Amino acid sequence: MTSTKPTLFSEIEDVIKQLNPQTISSERKAVLQPLIDFIQSKVSKHKEIRINFICTHNSRRSHLSQVWAQTIANYFNIKNVSCYSGGTERTALFPMVAETLQNSGFQIHTISNNDNPVYSIKYADNEHPIIGFSKTLDDNFNPKSEFAAIMTCSQADGGCPFIAGAEKRIPITFEDPKVFDNTPQQAEKYQERSQQIATELFYVFSEINS
Repeated sequence: MTSTKPTLFSEIEDVIKQLNPQTISSERKAVLQPLIDFIQSKVSKHKEIRINFICTHNSRRSHLSQVWAQTIANYFNIKNVSCYSGGTERTALFPMVAETLQNSGFQIHTISNNDNPVYSIKYADNEHPIIGFSKTLDDNFNPKSEFAAIMTCSQADGGCPFIAGAEKRIPITFEDPKVFDNTPQQAEKYQERSQQIATELFYVFSEINS
C-alpha cells in the first residue's frame, strides 16, 4: 500500500522546489555522503532514523539544520525520521533564526517567552510541530542512543570529541551567520545560510531509495 505524501505549507513547498543541488560542489557532496549512507542503511532495514544536529550554543545552525531536515524528509515522504538539535552549552534560539524560517513559510508560535524561549515551528497542517529551544546535546529532550550526531560547527566538532550514545558522528560544518549580527547584511546572510542548509539537506534526502 502506498502511503500518502504529507502536504507541506505551499510557501515552504515552493521554496523547496526552487532549491538547486547542482550548486553543491563535489567536495561538499563527499562531506554529505556519510549522512546519506546512515539514512539509507536505516531506511533499508526499516529502522527509526534519529539525527541530532549539534553546535556550540544550539542557537543558529543546528536549529536551521533540524528544521529543514525534518521538513525535507517529509517532502520526500521518508518515514520514521526524527530530527533533534543540541549544543555543548545552552543559550537561546536566536530570534533571527525564527524570523528567517518564518520568511520561508514556517508558522512560528512562541510557547514560552523567557531567557530561553520555546517555539512551535510548523511546516504542515497535519504534522507535529518542531519544538525549538536551546538545550545541551544530552538534554532529556534528545535521544540517548542509536542516533547520528551531525556536528554543524567546527568549534563543537573540535571541542566535543565524544558524543555519548551516538551511533555515528558526522562533521558537516557551516559558516556561522552570527558574524553578521547587528549589521545591514544580517537578514540576507541568515537567509543565505538557511538556503545552503536546505539545499544540502535536499540533496541528502533526494539520494535516499525508500
